[in-house]
Amino acid sequence: MSVEHVLAVVPVSDIDAADAWYERLFGRPADNNPMPGLVEWQVTGTGWVQVFHDPDRAGGTMLNFAVDDLDAHVADLAGRGLEPGEVQQANKGVRLSTTSDPDGNRITFVGGFRVRY
Repeated sequence: MSVEHVLAVVPVSDIDAADAWYERLFGRPADNNPMPGLVEWQVTGTGWVQVFHDPDRAGGTMLNFAVDDLDAHVADLAGRGLEPGEVQQANKGVRLSTTSDPDGNRITFVGGFRVRY
């Protein structure tokens, strides 16, 4: 099996409010709106976040994004009117900051993360 793309789906109760919130999160409008109730942002070369109107499932998703400079990223988010959480220290130099969208879906930004194969 060869996976070409990863699509992380975030269910929300109000697609218009979520579209505006995720636009602030990513710092730009959605890259795609393929159908009513679905907006998408390409976050890596082959990774996408899909924000999908699904009130019955809204609020239970968790996304983790590894970022190159956590402190700068947290400051940037705060400057866009979002409320990133306090930076917390984890193991092996990894640091975390978490925020939530209007439905309570959790987005965690990870700094100092290194993939080891």
